[in-house]
Amino acid sequence: MDLRVLRGRFRRVRSRAGMLVIAVAFIAGMVASPMLTRGVSAAGQQAATPEPIRIPSPAQLSSEFTKIVKQLAPAVVNINTESTVTTSWRGRQNPFGNTPFEDFFNRFFDPRQGPEPFKQRSLGSGVIVDPAGYILTNHHVVGKAERIRVKMQDDPKLYDAKVIGSDEETDLAVIKIEASKPLPYARMGNSDGLAVGDWVLAIGSPFGLEETVTAGIISAKERDLGAPFQRFLQTDAAINPGNSGGPLVNMAGEVIGINTQIASDSGNNAGVGFAVPSNTAINVYNQIVKHGKVTRGMIGITYQSEQNPVLLRSFGAEHGVVITSVQPGGPADEAGLKQGDVIVAINDSPIHSPDDLLAQVAALPVGEKATVRYIRDKKEQSTQLVPGDRAEMLAEQGGGGTPFGGGRPGTPAKFGISVQNLTPQIARQMGLESDARGVVVSSVDEASFAEEIGLRRGDVILEINHEPVRSVEDVLRLQRNLKSGSDVVFLVKRMQLGQTATLYLAGTLGE
Repeated sequence: MDLRVLRGRFRRVRSRAGMLVIAVAFIAGMVASPMLTRGVSAAGQQAATPEPIRIPSPAQLSSEFTKIVKQLAPAVVNINTESTVTTSWRGRQNPFGNTPFEDFFNRFFDPRQGPEPFKQRSLGSGVIVDPAGYILTNHHVVGKAERIRVKMQDDPKLYDAKVIGSDEETDLAVIKIEASKPLPYARMGNSDGLAVGDWVLAIGSPFGLEETVTAGIISAKERDLGAPFQRFLQTDAAINPGNSGGPLVNMAGEVIGINTQIASDSGNNAGVGFAVPSNTAINVYNQIVKHGKVTRGMIGITYQSEQNPVLLRSFGAEHGVVITSVQPGGPADEAGLKQGDVIVAINDSPIHSPDDLLAQVAALPVGEKATVRYIRDKKEQSTQLVPGDRAEMLAEQGGGGTPFGGGRPGTPAKFGISVQNLTPQIARQMGLESDARGVVVSSVDEASFAEEIGLRRGDVILEINHEPVRSVEDVLRLQRNLKSGSDVVFLVKRMQLGQTATLYLAGTLGE
């Protein structure tokens, strides 16, 4: 083929390829142009067509509250009580105020001289827990009542109620009404399953206003307000006078607490209320229904109320509670337990705190053997004992004596105290045997080691680091062996609330 012909064909192919490239580029530009335009527009200003706002569905939580109230309210009752109160003066206010003249004023200017009884009425709440008419409420609502009447929802009749049993230590009581038909009742829940932050409802009759419902959350658990068998659920659900004895309810419609008291200067709701946990209420209810009373075990010891790692280390224990005294002839004494033993387990349940010990001992069946594991001389041992009835043993116990208030400063010790020998006269004043031995703390220096660990003027030191102290010389001898950083354990006797108590105080010496 002629060379010129080949060159012509090549030029035509190249020209067509160029036109194809141009066409492809043009089409691509047409497609990309809207995208580029939108991108620039979005970068420069907000979208022109925002998403529409939709109307939400009704709140699920509110719906749940309604269901729970419809289910529980018929089982919540209003309790009216009547009791006789005797007072020496119920007349007008004394114009002199609270002065030494008040008795004189009452006696000579009030025409109604002498004690005068009158009827006192009060209101509370309760919850039916059995269709036969058994009602859980507070001891303080019905404990002193001479007449108890119960009013239920949508029933104008007032039912007379009788007390089946009452337990002052947990502030719980069980009363019963008689009805011609099975009554609506509430299901009890497991309070151990609650968590801080869980929603709860309080139902009751505050200020006599029946069928009142308030909502809140669990704000704390195991709240200790000083009573030995009361560890409360804390809630911000409004609780006011008249709510006492009413139920605290979870979102499953179960009673998980019995409303008992509030924390408030005014006596009305301040956002902090307390309820007895349902697990405690169930235990008390079952005992009252079965026996008419609550029975708790007791083994006859006093023990260290505060956990102290230094004290436990000195006895060779990692956990447990230290016995500070043993009641002569009591269950612990008969089982061989002694002062200074550390109880680490009861019936294989470990003891980590005084609350553990109190709860487990109280739960022991009276008259049945229990196994106690303890540490003595840094070795673990075990013994068996038979718990007594707490109420009976407390009734048998007594105490007395006068706090020691004098004494000249004696020999100074580097703990930051002055001590003197225990004389027979001081021993008698403290309710001790006249031949008791020890040293009396006559003064405690401010910001000293002794003040830090809690030693007080008037304490009688019986031991230092588990060695007996019989005189001031013993204190001086024992302290000579101590250096900075040494653990020190004191065993002391102290007057508390008119009774002599034995306790351990421990700490680590500083520089």
